[in-house]
Amino acid sequence: MIINAAAYIDGVRVDIDRETCAVPIGVDLHGEVPADVGPDSDISWNSPLPFVWVGLRMPDADELGAWCERLHVTDVVPKEVLAVHARPVLTVSGDTAQLVLRTVRYDEAEEIAMIGEVTIVATPRAIVTIRHGRTSPLGELRGELERDPERLRQGVTTVIAAVIGRVLEDYGPALDGFETDAVQVESEVFTATSDQPVRRLYKLKRELRRMLVAIESLEDPLKRMIRVLGPNASPEVLADLSEHLDQLRRTVSRGQSLSNLLDAVLTASLTQISVRQNDDMRKISAWVAMAAVPTAVAGIYGMNFDAMPELRWQFGSAVVLTVMAVTVALLYRSFKRSGWL
Repeated sequence: MIINAAAYIDGVRVDIDRETCAVPIGVDLHGEVPADVGPDSDISWNSPLPFVWVGLRMPDADELGAWCERLHVTDVVPKEVLAVHARPVLTVSGDTAQLVLRTVRYDEAEEIAMIGEVTIVATPRAIVTIRHGRTSPLGELRGELERDPERLRQGVTTVIAAVIGRVLEDYGPALDGFETDAVQVESEVFTATSDQPVRRLYKLKRELRRMLVAIESLEDPLKRMIRVLGPNASPEVLADLSEHLDQLRRTVSRGQSLSNLLDAVLTASLTQISVRQNDDMRKISAWVAMAAVPTAVAGIYGMNFDAMPELRWQFGSAVVLTVMAVTVALLYRSFKRSGWL
């Protein structure tokens, strides 16, 4: 489904026909491609060329193929572009670059990380952004760029850097949600209740790991993007990409710190369970030891021997019961002092 489409001439938006993609005068989508451009060659995107930006959400292969044909993006296979990617990846072929970004939104109610995807397919004169999932909508970003024509005058690379920055910004709220729940579950571990949130801890750690897998491998594609653009991008765009790389590293470091926190909390929870099990076993052992005294005495006197001590004395039963009670009381006092009860 198409979300938005426009041409940008000298940084100013010019609407285009979404059905025919009739490009306004001044936008050339057919520009010559250097014959020696290879996968790692510097792409000549430094000129402030007019360009077309098309935003799609969950298109099928036919829809994406039609837009690529209209925009003269020939070095991509729509089915491969729309395939689900486990990790971020950058592919450069001719004058076409394809960057896959993984988006993340944290659902605090369900405590799950909702992983989406934003794919950027760009040439020096056209860019197609393809979004899967509900995370990282780009409509607000487009509006911000359109209010700053100076940035858009720098061409397609400005949009690429801005989209990367918006995806990275959305990692922050997701980590905030994880951090809030991690602190909450940490307090639950050390409460006086007997229940331990082990299941919740494992779930949080699993979801955080899913998020880290989706984002931590973005560093290499970003480094390669900076290398591919090289001196052919404006200093402002290169500075933005470098800042995004630093932001990504901080995000990954924060995620790993939260993972370590959950590991420590999980270890503490399992230790608490073990300690409480030991306390229960000591209490059971203490009560069994106290119960063993009257059981043993009753067993002895129940053997029906004739020559039992004080068997026929009128105070014999009282003495035996008193001895049992005193013995049990002394055992109880001893176990209480030692912390077993």
